Amino acid sequence: MMERSLDKVGVVGVGAVGQACAFALMLRGSAREIVLVDRAAQRATAVAADMRYGAPLAPTMEITSGDWSDLAGAGVVLICAGVNEKGGGATDRADGRGRLRLLETNASIYRDIVPRIVAQAPDAVLVAVTDPPDPLADLTRAIAGHDRVLSTGTTIDTLRFRVHIATELGVHPSAVEALVVGEHGTTEVMLWSSVRVAGTPLAEALGGDRSLDELRKRVEHEVRFANITIIEGNDASQFGIGVACAQIAEAILRDERAVLPVAAYRERHGLTIALPTVVGREGAAGELEPSMSEGERRAFEHSAATLRKATVGVLA
Repeated sequence: MMERSLDKVGVVGVGAVGQACAFALMLRGSAREIVLVDRAAQRATAVAADMRYGAPLAPTMEITSGDWSDLAGAGVVLICAGVNEKGGGATDRADGRGRLRLLETNASIYRDIVPRIVAQAPDAVLVAVTDPPDPLADLTRAIAGHDRVLSTGTTIDTLRFRVHIATELGVHPSAVEALVVGEHGTTEVMLWSSVRVAGTPLAEALGGDRSLDELRKRVEHEVRFANITIIEGNDASQFGIGVACAQIAEAILRDERAVLPVAAYRERHGLTIALPTVVGREGAAGELEPSMSEGERRAFEHSAATLRKATVGVLA
């Protein structure tokens, strides 16, 4: 068995999201080697060639296309294959299922490709990026037969939450401490009770002349349906998640033990769901339990129940 490399990332599925992931990995210098694999080999070859022409202006690395065997030794494999919300008919804001409408189609794709990935990169940490990522991570975990499986969880939702709060307050997003947990989907839970702006509670940062309830309504709508808004204008929500995936890959390859809101299997809940997770070389290296109000806790349990129902179906 080939030992995995701490400098090699595989990207499987080189559509819009896979390309954005690869581009972010290149620009950030996340790895020394990036290999792109797609069922349309010509597309992977073209994308790798295009990115190589920009590589002289990025940190030193090698970007190639390949087949399944070229994943051998990868420390991380980002699985981006599948249909997105537009292709799968999941762009109706009134549809409570949201991304879960894509599960059956994308589960079929995962059943085909995950065994191929595991056969060539048995020691890699596998990251489900395809929507809906949480139940697909449970499926990946069952197929792979190990726990080195994550989904992107609510990483991008948390970034969106911070960005929209920052916009409302006129501050940089780095000053906003905010977290989204639960499903990466319509039942996600924004933890308003713990939002801070440079340590200041949100209500105080907002001041007395603005309504917190109105801000909350606006921000929740923007965050919950950000993907649909983007897709309506550009066919795919890709760049934000691309950067988020590069950060996740770095945390794994460098054994950073960074705390990120990815989703990992939670024994207590019996499924993969997003909570603050310590991310290192083996994937999830621990979890934290954020404080929640009573209402937020109920909403989180509802989110878990929604995912549990979906997961039972996909694992049946």
